[in-house]
Amino acid sequence: MSIITSIEELHALYGVPSEASTAKEIDWVIPEYRAFIEASPFVSLATVGPEGLDCSPRGDKPGFVRLQDGRTLLMPDRRGNNRVDSLANIVRDPRVALLFLIPGSGTTLRVNGRAHLSVDAELCASFAVEEKAPRSVIVIKVETVYFQCARAIVRSELWNPERHVDPASLPTPGQILAGLSDNRIGGDAYDKAWPERAAASMW
Repeated sequence: MSIITSIEELHALYGVPSEASTAKEIDWVIPEYRAFIEASPFVSLATVGPEGLDCSPRGDKPGFVRLQDGRTLLMPDRRGNNRVDSLANIVRDPRVALLFLIPGSGTTLRVNGRAHLSVDAELCASFAVEEKAPRSVIVIKVETVYFQCARAIVRSELWNPERHVDPASLPTPGQILAGLSDNRIGGDAYDKAWPERAAASMW
């Protein structure tokens, strides 16, 4: 099997990027990029730490990632499974990458930077929903930001309802947990209880 083992080989295979591919990358959030951030209800957050890499889904109402200024983003850490993989990575290694998606748009927005966690009471309270504030806010200092062309979204037909997968055709979380735990946890009861459990712990 032939593999690429050097940057020179990689560039020889792919060539030089177009001017449009490089001109779009800057180190601050221009109004056009701000529009994407404010319209996005979903972000993938990538982090790195001593145990390896992590990529975590983050979702909330559109605009849940807030611009403090042109080079600083604020993202509330909403309730989840308390594994805190991403947060533990940030505490030990500040490097982060974000991918913003906007339903219906082929264009995505990428942000790379360095982050820290704030537990400032006033800041956390400013992100409260239904009087429930996040326990921490991820503060991201932007180093690079640029849009990604729509090819991946177009190829995947991500927003095409006719391509949506029937959830019933996939294993449920309860089934997965039951299989991994020799039925100690999970199962039908887990799946049936999830909607009520999630509604009570959404924020």
